[in-house]
Amino acid sequence: MLTFVPTPIGNPQDITIRAMKLFEKAELFFCEDTRHTKHLLRLLEERFDLAYPHAEFISFNEHNGKERLVEYGDVLDQKEVVYVSDAGMPVISDPGQLLVAYCQENDIAYDVLPGASAVTTAYAASGFEEGKFLFYAFLPHKGKERTAALQEAMGNGYNTVLYEAPHRLEKLLEEIVMIDESRELFLAKEISKRYQKYERGSAKVLLERLSGTSIRGEWVVIIRGRKQEEKSLSFSEVKALELPPKIKAKLLASLSDMSVKEWYAVLVKGA
Repeated sequence: MLTFVPTPIGNPQDITIRAMKLFEKAELFFCEDTRHTKHLLRLLEERFDLAYPHAEFISFNEHNGKERLVEYGDVLDQKEVVYVSDAGMPVISDPGQLLVAYCQENDIAYDVLPGASAVTTAYAASGFEEGKFLFYAFLPHKGKERTAALQEAMGNGYNTVLYEAPHRLEKLLEEIVMIDESRELFLAKEISKRYQKYERGSAKVLLERLSGTSIRGEWVVIIRGRKQEEKSLSFSEVKALELPPKIKAKLLASLSDMSVKEWYAVLVKGA
């Protein structure tokens, strides 16, 4: 059976007992990076007495995922197979999506364990009271695609969660400032690790605070949503609009005690 297992996003103590038991009996590991997974297993072996598995470790990423499915698709329902990302919840913005789709298309049983997630952890830490948010993962690195994606993220009206690499964080803040320097942001760095850090404030203030500093580690950026304010037209503004008499008569009737028919007669006569 294939099981998707979340791994710690920083502190190895966040591993679950259920995950460790699955690791111990696994026969095949699909890993985003086999070196990273083996390092994690050695840490768990040293600190929490994990029985290091006698398993095959195979890389499975966005570059070779389809090829791996051709090679190993037949054994997914015959062996104890585990899929892990480098950190956090697998499948979310992750090549594990290919595996899920393959299992669904071929009627292969699979399971997903609950576990650590940078998205939900950062959002809980943000203090933003709204229960709804959108997750955009990583924006495109450059060009029109990045500009369009950022404008969409800032204009959708919801709190929006992004991932950003350390070498692009300052650039992202500069881009946000250009669009709306007063927009409130929450930044979370190296969640659950030794140098974990939270920052909350306007885009302009955070850019000034972090500009020129050594920005290391992976970051989660939450952009506070800004609802579009609905503008109500006054009676005089509606009257001044250049609209066909029938449409204008309906609008004016809704703002007064006169009927649509009466307003239509007035507008036609005035024309």
